[in-house]
Amino acid sequence: MTTPLETRIRRLIATTGPLPVSDYMAMCLFDPQDGYYTTREPFGADGDFVTAPEISQMFGEIVAAWLVHAWRLLGRPAPFALVEMGPGRGTLMRDILRTARVDPAFRAAAKTCLVETSGRLRAVQRETLGADAAECAWLEDLSALPALPLLFVANELFDAVPVRQIVKTPNGWCERLVGLHDEDGLAFVAGPPLAERSVLPAGADSQPDGAVFEYAPAREAIATQLGAHLAAQGGAALLIDYGHARSGFADTLQAVRDHRPVSVFETPGAADLTSHVDFEALAGAARASGASAHPVATQGAFLLALGLAERAGALGHAKDEKTQAEIRAAAERLAGTRDGEMGDLFKVLCLTGAPMALPPFA
Repeated sequence: MTTPLETRIRRLIATTGPLPVSDYMAMCLFDPQDGYYTTREPFGADGDFVTAPEISQMFGEIVAAWLVHAWRLLGRPAPFALVEMGPGRGTLMRDILRTARVDPAFRAAAKTCLVETSGRLRAVQRETLGADAAECAWLEDLSALPALPLLFVANELFDAVPVRQIVKTPNGWCERLVGLHDEDGLAFVAGPPLAERSVLPAGADSQPDGAVFEYAPAREAIATQLGAHLAAQGGAALLIDYGHARSGFADTLQAVRDHRPVSVFETPGAADLTSHVDFEALAGAARASGASAHPVATQGAFLLALGLAERAGALGHAKDEKTQAEIRAAAERLAGTRDGEMGDLFKVLCLTGAPMALPPFA
């Protein structure tokens, strides 16, 4: 099936030449007319993928408890900005605000903001938040953050921010582009040799032909802006996504539709397009702007250290066997290490303004 967006991309390439992978990814996801996130409801069992907050309330409850604890260690600043960027359907923020009622002073001091550019998703988030939406503000980007101490969370945000790819060829390292093959379909092609090699990590010369390195200036720009705010105003941030703790060489660009992997060139605009997050690059960008970055943890280690097993037991107490089994399965999916589970694949990066000890990172 040829989508309207694919037809437009083909025409653009035929007219102006091959596109950088980052431009292709941006068009597929965010084109105002035919982009994936601007035209579809991707989240949940009826969409294309399920995020951790949709798997179980336990995820949001543990994140909320961490945020409340961080606020206390920061000296209980009032007011402060409680911010989620890329909030999806609003499920995580709903669970954060519900759980945070255990500390009324936290809720009273919080100026809650959601960073979301999609008008369609903003409407979904308001519906999910219900009565709590009245105390929330929606922002276009991080530049609109209030000049306040910040508690920030982003779950599965960075994987959807466009990534650039560089491929090793017999002519050296070249930017990977999206062009047309003989049948007028889409295909990867190599651009001219890379002029600036400083983006490549150590070991680039020893890689075989066909090796791919991914870097994402747009992701690092977000981390830079976030780090600068934390350095100036104080606070803490959790960045949670799938990816790798160290920079390396791999082609991780992938597409998902109806909960199954598909080719990145299949139905552009109708499939989710993501790549793994380089957490070393994010931490470096934040440090360069004055923030502190803790060593990256796996999602499984983070959740289990903060009481996921105990919370699952409490939720299942006195419930029927079917409900208990569902709760156990959700906990295993969030923190397990088998195929299809999130515990090792997903990582958690903690950023702070001034250096400070925050469990379980310290």
